[in-house]
Amino acid sequence: MDFARLWLGLLLPLVAALDFSYHHQEEMETFLKNVAQNYSSVTHLHCVGKSVKGRNLWVLVVGRSPREHRIGIPEFKYVANMHGDETVGRELLLHLIDYLVTNDGKDFEITRLINSTRIHIMPSMNPDGFEAVKKPDCFNTNGRENNNFYDLNRNFPDGFEFNNESRQPETVAVMEWLKTETFVLSANLHGGALVASYPFDNGVSATGKVHSRSVTPDDDVFQYLANSYASKNVNMKKGDHCKNKMNFRNGIVNGYEWYPLKGGMQDYNYIWAQCFEITLELSCCKYPREEKLPLFWDSNKASLIEYIKQVHLGIKGQVFDQKGNPLPNVIVEVQDRKHVCPYKTNKFGEYYLLLLPGSYTLNVTVPGQEPYLTKVIIPKKSQDFSALKKDIVFPLRGHLDSSLLSNPSCPMIPLYSILPNHSAATKPSLFLFLVTLFHILFK
Repeated sequence: MDFARLWLGLLLPLVAALDFSYHHQEEMETFLKNVAQNYSSVTHLHCVGKSVKGRNLWVLVVGRSPREHRIGIPEFKYVANMHGDETVGRELLLHLIDYLVTNDGKDFEITRLINSTRIHIMPSMNPDGFEAVKKPDCFNTNGRENNNFYDLNRNFPDGFEFNNESRQPETVAVMEWLKTETFVLSANLHGGALVASYPFDNGVSATGKVHSRSVTPDDDVFQYLANSYASKNVNMKKGDHCKNKMNFRNGIVNGYEWYPLKGGMQDYNYIWAQCFEITLELSCCKYPREEKLPLFWDSNKASLIEYIKQVHLGIKGQVFDQKGNPLPNVIVEVQDRKHVCPYKTNKFGEYYLLLLPGSYTLNVTVPGQEPYLTKVIIPKKSQDFSALKKDIVFPLRGHLDSSLLSNPSCPMIPLYSILPNHSAATKPSLFLFLVTLFHILFK
């Protein structure tokens, strides 16, 4: 009998093939629960909060250690459908889940990705908005906001000006979720245009606002990240696929340059959660007809996989004391690109810095100690599915008061407006300068 069941299991797929249609909450939950049950060794399904109407905000984790973080394995996330009427991303993430679990052990690239990465996928941040759409339409639908009529992508704390919007349960759930993991890279899936947009979405003079853009200290990395997605999407990289929209060179744009917004999720991720996030606009039409969904999957599958790989850019490691104990909450940043909210090691003493190939000086700072500087060279040919690994033994001088390594949270205030001369944020990257010069000379 057991032998017969084994053969039957080999002959039948573990989960019925996911169809190309719009999956409402109950259907989505059924699919996610089936995946979690049938692929339990590489998946973990959990709820990070509830919507205004009490719907679960589901996250499915895919990885070799899906239930807990492993040292050296970076955390990646995709979030979709925060605007309830922007629906393509929701379905793409369900198909991405299906593609990952069904190709594990069969496709070399996917298997290595799952071996080396912990991938968190939230198909819908705004299930109430999705369910509120009664007459799907490309541009004029209800359901964008949550059930309290708040735009969730205007609802986060802002680094540049006070955002007094009442914090919504979906927003709070994501903010609390970000505290539970050391997320390194993320993307937020939207619709209504076709472009990869990167931070900042808001700005001050110090970040380039006077030049109609707002750049981060990691502008070179963000442009690379946006290009890594757009370059694999034939229509996105054209830059003008949505004829009634702005022409985006190579399919990417600085968020502020496109249009400024206050309280966006990507800026919040970068400033307060140490997570590089971009916004992916995936369809000219916000809520296209179901028969178009296979085309969107074909256009975005390679991009979705390629972008996950970028979590392995740069450098990673742990910071230890001279006795080999990991040091949490130690600031580890590149000397000339400090963040307004310093990037720190996690409870395991780990740090992850997304950087392009080149030579850098790391500044490691422990309160009450002299900063420790160390040079690193990230080779042009990066290691497959792994950032350059560099552990650091911090040369402590005298006794270290462990209370200094507590983790006071960065204040939820407009940090850039109170630090207008924050030098690392004021310098547009050489990469940006060269790109601009190229455009001037050859346009």
